[in-house]
Amino acid sequence: MKTKRGLLCAAIAAFLLCINLMCVYAKETESKGRVLFISSYSYGRTNTQAQIEGMTAKMGKNIVLDYEFMDTKRVDDEVSRQQFYESISYRMSRSEPYDVVILGDDAAFLFAMEYRETLFDGIPLVYQGVNDEDITMEFLEDPTITGIAEELSVEENISFGLTLYPWARKVVAILDDSITGQAERKSFYECAERYPDLIFKEINTSSLTTNELRREIRKLGKDTLLLYIIMTEDASGRRYSDEEASQMIVNHARIPTLCMLEDRMGNGFLGGNVVSMYRSGEIAAKIATDIVYGYQNDAIGTIIDSPNIYCIDELAMKRFELSLSLIPEDAVVINHQPSFWERNKEALVPGSILVIVLLAAIFWVVIDNYKRRKLMEELEEARNIMESASQHDFLTGLSNRSKFMMDLKDYVAAGTPCTIMMLDIDHFKSINDTYGHSAGDEALRQLADRLKEMQTPILTPYRFAGDEFIILLKSAQKKIVDKEVFKCSQLFKDSFTLAGEKKQIGGSIGIASYPADAVEVEQLINCADDAMYQVKKSGRNHYAFYHG
Repeated sequence: MKTKRGLLCAAIAAFLLCINLMCVYAKETESKGRVLFISSYSYGRTNTQAQIEGMTAKMGKNIVLDYEFMDTKRVDDEVSRQQFYESISYRMSRSEPYDVVILGDDAAFLFAMEYRETLFDGIPLVYQGVNDEDITMEFLEDPTITGIAEELSVEENISFGLTLYPWARKVVAILDDSITGQAERKSFYECAERYPDLIFKEINTSSLTTNELRREIRKLGKDTLLLYIIMTEDASGRRYSDEEASQMIVNHARIPTLCMLEDRMGNGFLGGNVVSMYRSGEIAAKIATDIVYGYQNDAIGTIIDSPNIYCIDELAMKRFELSLSLIPEDAVVINHQPSFWERNKEALVPGSILVIVLLAAIFWVVIDNYKRRKLMEELEEARNIMESASQHDFLTGLSNRSKFMMDLKDYVAAGTPCTIMMLDIDHFKSINDTYGHSAGDEALRQLADRLKEMQTPILTPYRFAGDEFIILLKSAQKKIVDKEVFKCSQLFKDSFTLAGEKKQIGGSIGIASYPADAVEVEQLINCADDAMYQVKKSGRNHYAFYHG
């Protein structure tokens, strides 16, 4: 009887467990949240498409993303805004409430602020592409409003333009009287104080007829740096899409045109330091996802720096006979023309190897020293293998402490600004004590795999010692450092598998830069170690910059 009773209890428990698992699965597969994206423009504009593509790429699983388009580039008046309000108000009243609203560009942000209480009361707002900093600063203290700045880098592009045309004496901006144009006009003329030797002028497309606009663009000479900011209309009543504005300028300008938005590239502009609307969309989606999932995100309630990159059109550089060596090292290059070697390397590489082998064989036969040279080559190969092994960590496959010290000393000796991030697994000893040393080794390997995914031409991870890792970044620029530090802080976001179980592990990170924090190798390492120690004292699982 006892045996039968035990079997019956076990069967009931198994049944209840299955029911529970089915409920959990159903809950996980249902929609976890709803996000609404309101664009100031229409879907047909390239910057809107770039924002949506970025959001779609990074939006969390099972989150519904809806879109609304104000289409202000086509019609922007009180009647249009009122109709949009009535339309979106009706749809929101007939659908499930939204967890987050993402706002694209100035008009959408102003609309949301005007109707905050009636439409979006209590809903977190994430804006992107807002040019007017004065507007967003008013809401900086509101913890439910977060934004990604859109800062057109006028100063960066003037500096880049002067590397192309150091003899330039004028800077001319193409803009209009739209909300964006008015905001960027202010930023443009603020740069005049930093370039007293340059004359700052504008071509206001809103005040020029189509023919006047063409003439103004044509007469610009090589003593001028031409910056395209925005052009949606002219005084003839003509409305311009992004592509139409690009063609108007490219077809009539006799000098290269610098632009400051990534989505404008590919239409004949030379490029420059551009705002990546795709990256802006990615960041907005990440913030929205964290809000929906209830994750901690330090960016919430702050203004995030504008995601700017250098993007250059190689065809435009060649069209104006500009040296490709003037392209910034970290630039994204479009319309790249492959060299002879790049086009034919699949045939040239084996052919070159064959020729080298034949020449080597002839040489060895002529000097009657083939065996000796073969032995020398094998010894050299063995030496290289041993040298490589001495510079890599056997457990994780990462470069080891010895290789890190060599690389850092080279940077310091060359005077190359760089940053190191020292990373330590929190409570690693308890992992070994609780799950065994094999689980500890597995944690180290999993963390190393995540570090390898971060590796770039300017960022290299190393295993420093024990459960300590160190990252060497070939830059000390604040934007680049902040970006990579944030990526590093996300290494512990996903759980680790220890002894077959999913466990959350934390990590403490200390950051120090050369030459700002130290000019000696050991001193720089100690600075990073001190910063990491401060994190551990303050509760662990965070990062800190060294402050002397």
